[in-house]
Amino acid sequence: MLYQTEATLSARAKALGESASAEGFEELRGLCASESPLVRRIAASAIGKLSGIVDADKAVETLMPMLADAHPQVRQYATKALSAFGAKAKQVLPVLRDLYRNPTEKDYVKRTVKTAGLAIKESLKIQEGQTVRTCSRCGTVVQPDEYARSQRFFQRTFCDVCFDETATERRNFETAVEDKKNIQTLNGTLVQSAGEKQVAEWLERHGIAYRYDGRLRIIEGFQIRPDFYLPERDVYIEYWGMDTPRYKAGMYLKQDLYMHAGKKLISLYPSDLPNLDHLLTTKLQVFNTK
Repeated sequence: MLYQTEATLSARAKALGESASAEGFEELRGLCASESPLVRRIAASAIGKLSGIVDADKAVETLMPMLADAHPQVRQYATKALSAFGAKAKQVLPVLRDLYRNPTEKDYVKRTVKTAGLAIKESLKIQEGQTVRTCSRCGTVVQPDEYARSQRFFQRTFCDVCFDETATERRNFETAVEDKKNIQTLNGTLVQSAGEKQVAEWLERHGIAYRYDGRLRIIEGFQIRPDFYLPERDVYIEYWGMDTPRYKAGMYLKQDLYMHAGKKLISLYPSDLPNLDHLLTTKLQVFNTK
């Protein structure tokens, strides 16, 4: 598939997932069968974002075969999406168990499978009245689908009303962050600084898949945004590009979170840029990822 075609279809899938409308569901189902792994995984993620809006049975029916996709990231994204449907995704539990027990499965896929399985099982307990969960914001008792959806997006428990309010607050924050991204890499990723551009283009030249500025839950109830995450290597890269006291305080806190969570972190600074090729190659080798 041509790069431009892939980019267009990926953007379309992302837009449909953020539309909060069931009208694009059939189109997303078609995109889940794309020849491009990138398009397939974004389409799967988009269906998960429409939980509570689209027909859950049809969504699970679409996503379940993707657990056998040849590309590990597609399996991972389909698993995440399925977790958003909670008890409605009960039938996928045996498949998730087999994925988790598969000795050849990627570790990052296994971690997602474990989290999704726990969320689905917890939703089933709520449905069967074995346990009660309350909204962490207003204290209202939540239903299985509310629990599953809020766990999928926020790793916290929200009722639908508080979910919508939190999502609005998050969207406003995301918009403010996106407005600061005005530097484009060779592959079209928009970043916030020349240093991040150099790091991104090094990864692109070496064919290393990365997610830029994505959300990550490190510790219960606390989310951070790593500059770069290498999903196929489970490595995080942070480019510490400023030198103000406030920035450094946040840097030390973030580094501490990575350390306590046992994450593989590569820290880069402006002084590292002239020697970036050697530094990244060496540090990735330390993590046995190259």
